Formats: sequence, C-alpha cells, structure tokens
Amino acid sequence: MSSDTNTTAHGHDHDEHGGASHGTFRSYMTGFILSVILTAIPFWIVMSDAIANHTIAALTILGFALVQVIVHMIYFLHMDTKSEGGWNMLALIFTIILLVIAVSGSIWVMYHLDTNMMPMTPVEASNLP
Repeated sequence: MSSDTNTTAHGHDHDEHGGASHGTFRSYMTGFILSVILTAIPFWIVMSDAIANHTIAALTILGFALVQVIVHMIYFLHMDTKSEGGWNMLALIFTIILLVIAVSGSIWVMYHLDTNMMPMTPVEASNLP
C-alpha cells in the first residue's frame, strides 16, 4: 500500500469521500480560456452592434451564457455524471426542472393577467391617483 491514501489502484486521484479529483493546471487553464472567449464574443456583439436585430442578439448572448455555465460546471466545479455517485447530476437535473416550472409558470400567469385585464384608454390611465 502506498503512502498516498487518495490514489486508487488505477492511479486516479479521488478524495476520501469517493468524489472526483480536483482539476489539473491544464484543465483550469482550458476552462479559463474558454470563459474569456465566451465572455469576449458577446461583449464584442454588443459593443460593435454586429447583430442588428436585437432579439437575435439577445438570444445569441443567452446561448453563450448557457455554454459558459456548462464550461464552469465541467472545468471549475468538476461536475459530471460520476461525481458523488451521480447525486450531483441528479440534484442539478431536479434544480433545472424546478426552475423551468417556476419561470414558465410565472410567464404563463403574467401573460394571462395581461391578456385578461380590462384595457384602459390613455385618458383613464392619466386619471389614476
């Protein structure tokens, strides 16, 4: 038995609770470079007005944000299907499901409130206290 108790027979480093090892310098630098690129491109899109349609620009930036979240989860949080016996991924999926339900439900309620409210004329709106 080696003096390093955190190394398994296959040579992979694990913490004492069975989780994945911390990343290497190379993986941290890869994550950092990807994060910088995924920040610089949306910044350039906004500052140079490269995409004239604001809706498409916003959706593009949202796409870059989602990719950056995934990069951070993989390279900095070391989340994958094997970490903590799969419980981290299960907790992430549950969180995403709850967020989708809360956001879509809120949008649905606000849309129907807006649609079903009695419309006011500008004169009525100006007489409000």
